[in-house]
Amino acid sequence: MPAPSHSSKKTKIGKTCLTMFSGISSILAVENLERLKMMSSGKHQLKVRNPWFGVVTVFLFLAATPVEGLSQTPADLAECSKIEDNGERLKCYDNLAGRKPKEPVPALKSGEKPSQDPGKYFSYFSHLWELDPETRIGRFPITPYRSNYILPYTYNTSPNYDAVRAADPGKDLKYEEAAFQLSFKVKLWTDVLNQKADLWVAYTQRSFWQVYNFEDSSPFRETDYEPELLLNFRTDYSLLGLRGRFLNVGLNHQSNGQSEPLSRSWNRIVANAGFERGNFSLLLKGWYRIPEAVVDDDNPHMEDYLGYGEIWAYYFWKGNRFGIMLRNNLDFQNNRGAVQLEWSFPLLKWISGYLQYYNGYGESLLDYNHAVNRIGIGFILKEWD
Repeated sequence: MPAPSHSSKKTKIGKTCLTMFSGISSILAVENLERLKMMSSGKHQLKVRNPWFGVVTVFLFLAATPVEGLSQTPADLAECSKIEDNGERLKCYDNLAGRKPKEPVPALKSGEKPSQDPGKYFSYFSHLWELDPETRIGRFPITPYRSNYILPYTYNTSPNYDAVRAADPGKDLKYEEAAFQLSFKVKLWTDVLNQKADLWVAYTQRSFWQVYNFEDSSPFRETDYEPELLLNFRTDYSLLGLRGRFLNVGLNHQSNGQSEPLSRSWNRIVANAGFERGNFSLLLKGWYRIPEAVVDDDNPHMEDYLGYGEIWAYYFWKGNRFGIMLRNNLDFQNNRGAVQLEWSFPLLKWISGYLQYYNGYGESLLDYNHAVNRIGIGFILKEWD
């Protein structure tokens, strides 16, 4: 906007001063008239208001009135009318009217979380998959996917000797070993095609470490690598008293990176649905194994042991998380399945104690056809509060 002309400034100052003096003169004239009336009535004790009270009143009124409100002269309006740009011309008129523009809201940086209402509760799934506007943090930040934990001590009553001795007949295994899992994800595409859907890439690694097998130099017995590509749809519907929060579909590859005869791998199309009610979260997982040629299949009949899906359920209470996983092949003649029970209890702000029990098939790829009975204790990254 062009700067106001010198003549416009003089007009504003002159008009302001004229108004002040006019107000002061009027008040003084009224006070003098009242004095004359009371003197002519013969009253000697006069109670006359202090004339400076009127002066102060006028001064305060003028101080509270924006100068712009007193300066909308034709010359000022004419200056604004000469501006060709519509936006700038509107700003000029707003300035003459004393209207101040609103401060712009700064945009969020990548990975920056929006401010949240401290009194509002956001669920485990909402934080995990950024389902609400207040929990969305944009693209590329690395966030937890599945649980991240370490179990420095576990005890397995049924180690899988057959698998390791197929490669090394003299191999021995300890009942005690450590286990840990690392799992994270990264959002690649926010609001895919302007829909309530995000594209994620995820990675999970789970290892079983014979750390107490000092005679064999404490080797890693098994490590499974599991990258995924997932398209997550944000949903909001009711089903059997539960709130459907998300549905994701994608591709999953899992392998242990070993050579024959210990090599294990498979590829799947996966679909997962999340439901919530209060402090309860339910995750339904299903998959379809992409067929392989018989000569390339490292783990035949995998579905006979792992089935076609599993159920995860969590309950949150005062910083504790109670969890259960159920899996079954739904074959009642040769029934096989697995159950995992877990309890996470508060220790530090971001670290909880972790107790895990597993019984059944498929704890790892190497053990897909071997029943395991294990209990372990350790620590877990607390991402649900």
